[in-house]
Amino acid sequence: MKRVVAAVASVILVTVLTGATAAPTVALSSAAPQTGAPQAPANPVPEDPTDSIRAAEYWLGQYGVREAWKTTRGAGQKIAIIDTGIGRGPTEFTGAVAGGIDVSGVGSSDGRSPVGAVDANHGSWVASLAAARGTGNGRGMIGVAPEAELLSISVGFGATTSKPFTEQIAEAMTWAVDNGATVINLSLTTNTLDWDTSWDTAFEYAFDHDVVVVVAAGNRGSGTDRVGAPATIPGVLAVGGVNPAGTASNDASTQGITIGISAPSERLIGVSADGSLVQWNGTSGAAPIVAGIAALVRAAHPDLDANNVLNRLIRTAKPAAGAASTPDKLYGYGLVDAAGAVSAQVPTVTENPLGSLKEWIRLYRRANAEPTPEPTSTPVAIPPLPPVPRAPEAGSPLLPSRDSVLYGSLPLGGATLAAIMIALGVSAAARRIRQARTFREPSRTTNEESLPS
Repeated sequence: MKRVVAAVASVILVTVLTGATAAPTVALSSAAPQTGAPQAPANPVPEDPTDSIRAAEYWLGQYGVREAWKTTRGAGQKIAIIDTGIGRGPTEFTGAVAGGIDVSGVGSSDGRSPVGAVDANHGSWVASLAAARGTGNGRGMIGVAPEAELLSISVGFGATTSKPFTEQIAEAMTWAVDNGATVINLSLTTNTLDWDTSWDTAFEYAFDHDVVVVVAAGNRGSGTDRVGAPATIPGVLAVGGVNPAGTASNDASTQGITIGISAPSERLIGVSADGSLVQWNGTSGAAPIVAGIAALVRAAHPDLDANNVLNRLIRTAKPAAGAASTPDKLYGYGLVDAAGAVSAQVPTVTENPLGSLKEWIRLYRRANAEPTPEPTSTPVAIPPLPPVPRAPEAGSPLLPSRDSVLYGSLPLGGATLAAIMIALGVSAAARRIRQARTFREPSRTTNEESLPS
């Protein structure tokens, strides 16, 4: 699995293609749901028991896919693969791709030119697990829903395109819904719990149009230590990964309370854009396995809405031996069981068992979600206030103003003048008293010579 970085606005967003680590090439030979009762396939899926490729697809037997094929193979369903694009060349995709688009701005208009210098084959690997047709005569790789159709929506990651990643995903979701997708697969993660508000609208659009949305949980081996968006969005089915023994994969899975179900994520087979086969690991492969099973359920039960399809998937899941609770942070509700999901008796529900995005928006984006309340009474007319007197013109702070002269300088000057006058008067009076004492004659004369001897 390769880590790529996508710039969103001014913030760097790390976007991981969950599960795009391929081993060397494997040395192997090579519209809306219909209404009414489901029709069982007339003939079984042809399989050559000597074909080593079919033998390597262990999930077909272990997870009840072959058993489910006795009832349906996904005819009438469209699985949108929002990824790097599905290659044109491989025989396994002949007749499988019903349409497509490029939302990256660098691919071909039909979404069939793989985008990206590193992970260009990723979209083809994912698509082959969901609905590959084989190469004929019961040989070659076959997908979980081999009669379902695919929509190829090519997305660019990191430096591949300057178009914001969140904008691409929102556009891809809307296009998929408008072009008849009944299941959408997103084998990617953002390594962050939150998501852009544009995804609120895009994912709610899918839910409102009765589309099942399946997403990959991410892989610890590629640095994803917790589930990130879009696997954290309420209402989506987040898929964790297990090894061939049914134990949570140490590298090709992650953990989180939003994981809904688990599927194989190790020793997977994938068809590359040039037709070559690879063995690869990751929840990027676990997700399309579950998306294919969702298509089988929708084809077998055309009367069920998306909420009940999701409910059947999680309620019929087999308990995981290592699960500590239900749901479990590693396994969700357990290991996906295609046969059980297609054939078991499951009570219907009226709400999405994996949560409501609409309610989440109401609680956490209330300011944007709630309309401005309407007034309940006639507004009261209030007369306008009297005009404000014209403010005095500002003057230089170094020159006195009228108020400062009137209320400051004049009173201060008067008080000062009065104090001076009083001081002068006191001084003059004191001077006169001193002069009077100096010139006054004595009251009697003493004649010492007249005194007797």
